[in-house]
Amino acid sequence: MPQKSEKIFDGNKRGLLNEVKMPEEQLDVLPILAELNTKSRDLEEKQKLLKERVLLIGQNLVEIKNSSSSSISELKFSLEEIKRELKKIKETLTRVTDELDKKARKSELEILQKQAKMFQPLEK
Repeated sequence: MPQKSEKIFDGNKRGLLNEVKMPEEQLDVLPILAELNTKSRDLEEKQKLLKERVLLIGQNLVEIKNSSSSSISELKFSLEEIKRELKKIKETLTRVTDELDKKARKSELEILQKQAKMFQPLEK
């Protein structure tokens, strides 16, 4: 087998290795290995980008959760305040209707006036 002298690139980016004498069949594999190395680096870069995106999405979710929680707390407080005010209004309405029930109606007063006139016919 004829041997060829070639400089090989180290996959860890440390530079060129020493000149190595390799059989020609192995030299045919070098372009394939270089392509695999490139694809591997591309995949690592994509994985790194995806990891960064996932972290960013996670941070955004935490921020959204915190702001939503504070908004919900404010809404709960407002709802409780509205409930208290509504209860006061109901109590006031109940007192007003009770007081109105205690008052004499106009028709009842007219009947009483007619009865009083019947017992005092001479006063006119």
